[in-house]
Amino acid sequence: MEKKLRQAKDELIKIVLYGPESTGKTSLARALALEYNTKWVPEFARDYLQDKYNTSAEICEPEDLIPIAKGQLQSENFKARSAKQYVFCDTNVLQTLVYAKAYYKNFQDKILEQCAEECHYAHYFLTYIDTPWVEDDLRDKPHQRKSMFTIFEQELIQRNLPYTILKGDLKQRLYQAASIIKTL
Repeated sequence: MEKKLRQAKDELIKIVLYGPESTGKTSLARALALEYNTKWVPEFARDYLQDKYNTSAEICEPEDLIPIAKGQLQSENFKARSAKQYVFCDTNVLQTLVYAKAYYKNFQDKILEQCAEECHYAHYFLTYIDTPWVEDDLRDKPHQRKSMFTIFEQELIQRNLPYTILKGDLKQRLYQAASIIKTL
């Protein structure tokens, strides 16, 4: 597989904030990194797609998925170099793959699939839909939050990945996350 689609080898405990749009992943990743005095990896797709939208008023297309995956992994590898014990990832390649399957009928991509299989994380925090919806240029499924949540959870179950559903406000989610993190 292409070098830009490889996860760096290190001893860090990598945790993914994962789930539907507008469920508090970014706020939680930032707060966890602050709490554990380490690094967090922003969602690469957000800036990439916002730039695309601002430049051409176009939205995500299948040909954007590999550049998004590359950007996400490059960002993760870069942040990991200066992280301490943990790194908190605001999404990952699996998140990109789940969105692709949800948006593009019969979507399949061997490269993304292989990348999702080869990247390893200690735990996934699946953020629940009990946060207020925040509209922006990129978000488009305010009435499909429950069905999207189910799609994200089913992917974790199907792949037998370790996860915890986080509910409540940011403080409650931090508390729930801390109780899991100490067991990793």
